[in-house]
Order: sequence, then C-alpha cells, then structure tokens
Amino acid sequence: MSSYYHINDELCDISKMLESSYRSEVLLIYEGLKKLVKKKRRKRKVSRKKKGFLVVNGKLQITNVLVLVLIISILTVQVMNWLGKYSSSDNNNVNTAQISDATKRNFINQILPIAQSEQKKYQLLSSITLAQAALESNWGESQLASQYHNLFGVKSNAADAQMMTTSEYVNGQWITVKAKFATYKDWNASIEAHTQLFVNGTEWDQGHYRTVLAAKNYQDAAAALQKQGYATDPEYAKKLIQIIQEYKLNKYDKVSAN
Repeated sequence: MSSYYHINDELCDISKMLESSYRSEVLLIYEGLKKLVKKKRRKRKVSRKKKGFLVVNGKLQITNVLVLVLIISILTVQVMNWLGKYSSSDNNNVNTAQISDATKRNFINQILPIAQSEQKKYQLLSSITLAQAALESNWGESQLASQYHNLFGVKSNAADAQMMTTSEYVNGQWITVKAKFATYKDWNASIEAHTQLFVNGTEWDQGHYRTVLAAKNYQDAAAALQKQGYATDPEYAKKLIQIIQEYKLNKYDKVSAN
C-alpha cells in the first residue's frame, strides 16, 4: 500500500508541475498576443498619419507645399490672363478733363447709328455701348482708339495686335502693364466685335454676358457687367451710370424693332 501511495503522490506532484507549466505557457502566449495587438494598433495609427499631401507623420512636407503654391500661382496668372483678354484698358492716360463737351457730344453722334443698329439686332442697350466706348477710349481720344480704332481696350494675340501700356486694377491697386491690343479698320468694326463678345460669351462660358443682354435698363446692364468681371476697375458700373446720366444716353435706348 505504501508503494501505491508513494506513486500516487508522485503523480500528483507531476500533475501540479504540468499544471503550473501549462499556466505559465498560457500566460506567455497571452502576453505575446497582447504585444502583437498593440503593435498592430500602432501601425494603424502610423498608417493613418501617413495619409495626406501636406502633412506626413505629423510633419509638414515643404516640397509638397511649394508645389501647391506653384500650381495656385500658375492658375491665378492664367485666370488673370483670361479676364484681362476681355477687360477694359485705362484709356491710355489721356486726361478726360481736357476734352471739350463739344468733342464728347460729337463722339456720341459718330457712333450712335451703329450702337442703335446693334441694339436692334442683339438687344444690347445703346446707352451701355455709348458709355463703355466713351469711358474706355476717353471719348475716342486715346491712342488705341484714334490710331487703331479699338474703342473698348480689347486685348488680342493676333498678328496685327499692338503692344501698348495700360493700367489695370489688381489686388486692390492700380498697376501699369504692357499688353497686346486688337486693331480694327474703323470704330464700327470695334463696336460690332464688342457686341459679339456679349452675344458669344467667353472661351470658358458662352453665356457669360447673358445677363447684360437681358437687362431692361442701363442700371441693371452696368451692374451685370461689373458682376461678370468685364473690367478690372471696381467702380466701372458707377462710372458708366454717371456718363449715361450726365449725357442722358438712355434716351437712345428707345429704338424701333424695324
């Protein structure tokens, strides 16, 4: 019997040893799994941080920032060129105060027939055409208007375009720039081309000036021109309205359809 109990005691000891060993192994496996899960969580956090163009792993990527700034600058210049192509010039620095009232009224009478003809065909108010031509060409006295018959400061890249100095309102201030301007055979051709810009729109938007043609009075038409970015001058609409009211140009808007 004693040998039996002795063997049984040994077996119990062995069982306890195995149980203890098993527990330690389980603990080791458990600890290993915990570490593995933590590593995976860290990797997920790191991979999340890596996502992004300007910031990677919490660090600002200077190269990417510079690339972004360059792209924005190029796009800004392109947009300014597009707008500039259809914006007015600063009437080539002729002093309006030196132009007599008689000269101004004579200018109106010269271009009135074609302005009213264009209104009949395309509904562009004569008062707007007259006021724009007066403002942008300094009543036909600017070099661009008198020599090259360009009444509206239209820019161009055509072979016969003329390089001239002009002033434009950019970033809250007037700056002097050089640009190439379109040339025409006479003032009538300039006015007809001006009307077609409103009828056909810009390269990026055929209906860009639709609201100008749809306007029923000169105030709305002037406001539409300003809103659509026709000119860089922030007071462009106000100046047009002043000219129209001073010379009562809106009376010419009443034209028969025939």
